[in-house]
Amino acid sequence: MKRALPADRTRETLVRREGRTDPRYGVSPEGRPLDQHIRLGCINLDKPPGPTSHEVVAWVKRILEIETAGHSGTLDPKVTGILPTMLGDSTRVVETLLSAGKEYVCLMRLHATLPRKRVMEVCSEFAGVIYQRPPLKSSVKRALRTREIYYLEVLEIEGPRVLFLVGCEAGTYIRKLCHDIGLALGSGAHMEELRRTRSGPFREDETLVTLHELQDAKVIWRETGDETPLRRAVLPVERALSHMPTLVISDGAVDAICHGAPLAAPGLLRLESGIEEGEKVVIYTLKGEAVAVAVAAMGSEDMMKSATGIVAKTSRVVMAPGTYPKMWAKKS
Repeated sequence: MKRALPADRTRETLVRREGRTDPRYGVSPEGRPLDQHIRLGCINLDKPPGPTSHEVVAWVKRILEIETAGHSGTLDPKVTGILPTMLGDSTRVVETLLSAGKEYVCLMRLHATLPRKRVMEVCSEFAGVIYQRPPLKSSVKRALRTREIYYLEVLEIEGPRVLFLVGCEAGTYIRKLCHDIGLALGSGAHMEELRRTRSGPFREDETLVTLHELQDAKVIWRETGDETPLRRAVLPVERALSHMPTLVISDGAVDAICHGAPLAAPGLLRLESGIEEGEKVVIYTLKGEAVAVAVAAMGSEDMMKSATGIVAKTSRVVMAPGTYPKMWAKKS
């Protein structure tokens, strides 16, 4: 079975024209000073069982001694796994992760022991678009809605317990999925344990950090001056945006975007194929720095052909104004 979320689709890089970047301005994400690295950082955090997601984020702020942090995709207290945590100025783009696909490993308990073949057949029927009504204990309106299950793979069956891996659209309730599978089997079922193994670009097998490891990294830096563990724990904000299509712009267009201006065609150097009008994109500098999140005003093909006009409308600015020199003038 192919395990793939929408973010996994491959895109081709299209070049409109070549550009050069001035080394005097800006810096690559990996080269930022530590204070700036943390202010524009994110953590692929491994949430432990017990505390709420908000409590975990409060501990992160206390460990790093920062005022602002936010998480994407709340996990129930008993649920463990990936809790993407954005730090400082990176919280401006936390909403880009809310709609990203998720992956979970779930232990489901059937209310009767059933033949393995029957369980496998019914579980496979839940791959695709399903109807779901949020459970009573939820923060959203309990209206019937559709959600897509990208893949559902049964890993192990032992008596009434079923261990499965599921990749799903954001907003899918796994507890409700277990309940519905139980109804389809005729036995009933409930969710016994759950762990999130992926959230958009964040994966369980890539730089997953516990609160203890974050605390240790901070202590090592304080006591020895070694930044390496802390830089390993805190990733650049660009990592949290890597699942989105990209636009690369010239140095001269950067500061205007930082002030909220839309991106005009002359400032666009490179882009990815498959972008559709209305799709969210990330605008980068030639050094790989995220400038802003924007909404595409035209598709990739039109972006390649257009010599004038607006190609993307800025929605969330990431980079601080003044990082690159001003190359524009306000209209009176």
